[in-house]
Amino acid sequence: QVQLVESGGGLVQAGGSLRLSCTATGRTFSTHPMGWFRRAPGKEREFVAAINWSGGSTYYAGSVKGRFTISRDNAKNTVCLQMNSLKPENTAVYYCAATYTFVATNENDYHAWGQGTQVTVSS
Repeated sequence: QVQLVESGGGLVQAGGSLRLSCTATGRTFSTHPMGWFRRAPGKEREFVAAINWSGGSTYYAGSVKGRFTISRDNAKNTVCLQMNSLKPENTAVYYCAATYTFVATNENDYHAWGQGTQVTVSS
């Protein structure tokens, strides 16, 4: 099982951008499809985006299509989430996670999780 650590969260104004990074340790990182999830205050954790093992295929929740971009660099053991045109409702703790299946949108299909990074979007 890989170990995942997110970074890049913070406070941003509505309409602004943030880039989240997830750094992995473990020799099998490049074989795992990866996903980003988020948990807003008082809500369940929800799927945001997924990427296959090579980075050639991606999938997004409808609410973030056109605004968020998931990418990976297997040589650097990283997966990123570029978030543009942020909205206050995007405020949440964002998590990266590893799975064995692409596309997986259910959190139960992910076997390794980072600790989360806080994203706060002000109006």
